[in-house]
Amino acid sequence: MRNTEATSRAPNGAALPAPRATVRPSGDDGLDAGASEAPAILIVDDDPWAIRILQLALDAYRDVRFATSAAEASRLLAERSADLIFLDAEMPGESGFEFCARLQRDPVLRAIPVIFVTAHDDMAFEQRALESGASDFIVKPVNAPRVQLRARLHLKLKQQMDKLQEMAATDCLTGLMSRRSFDETLERELASARRGGRPLSLLWLDVDFLEHFNDSYGHPAGDDCLRRIAEALRAACRRQTDMVARVGGDEFAVLLPDTPNDGARIVAESVRAAVAAMRLPHRHSTVAPHVTVSVGVASVGDAEARAPEDAQALLQVADGALYLAKQRGRDRVAVAPDEGIPS
Repeated sequence: MRNTEATSRAPNGAALPAPRATVRPSGDDGLDAGASEAPAILIVDDDPWAIRILQLALDAYRDVRFATSAAEASRLLAERSADLIFLDAEMPGESGFEFCARLQRDPVLRAIPVIFVTAHDDMAFEQRALESGASDFIVKPVNAPRVQLRARLHLKLKQQMDKLQEMAATDCLTGLMSRRSFDETLERELASARRGGRPLSLLWLDVDFLEHFNDSYGHPAGDDCLRRIAEALRAACRRQTDMVARVGGDEFAVLLPDTPNDGARIVAESVRAAVAAMRLPHRHSTVAPHVTVSVGVASVGDAEARAPEDAQALLQVADGALYLAKQRGRDRVAVAPDEGIPS
């Protein structure tokens, strides 16, 4: 009997039946398929009908894309990432195993759970799938309840992992980038700056006499002081590409991509002035009657700046500049290269 359902087209031109309604997740799993930030699912299979079967099973999710090759999947992921991938193991060109292994080598894409969809049901295949980085696998022929169950499970796990990573990347007191996240970002931005031949500057800040402030006003007031300084740093660093982090008890860092030494000096002076302008009382400071910061500046990719070989060397140069700012009386900026700053 001829199928009279409305049809759509797969990437290769094959006619596919229009998707039918399926039961939506109940919501008791912590996921809302209809939320404004819907989970993004990617189906990768060279068989258009296999894609349609999965689409029908995942009809509850409104953000479902598909690709018929690993190359097309890579292009889609470059445009926008995904929260879950259903992947066919055997495809022309790059196989599913090779594609999954390549995802695992990407520091961002490796976090996406991958579910293999395959006709194989043996231990050797399962071992190969898991060794390539897969989170799970489903044996064909697939049925909708099993697909929906696995999708909810792995999307929930991904959501939980994302929350944990976000917590690890954020300083709980100030809401700024954490030291761990900053170190990773610095490595990445420094490599990018070197590849593109672009300047990159680092500001290293220290709150002057914070220990005396805590002794005088108490640690709760000290915490509030740090939060206020974090707000001032955010306001002073206006570009979306500028990154602010709390890197120690009384230390902050500002990373300025595409910013040479002269520009970094201007930002550093702006940051120092912004903190001083808050006029937070500090009766035990020997610098001023209010809270102040000292700032060291280091840059790469600038003809007039020193050229640290790696992230650790850049941190050392910035720390040396901060040390000189303190030596010169605090509440000031010191910029490398400068006489007396170690390289």
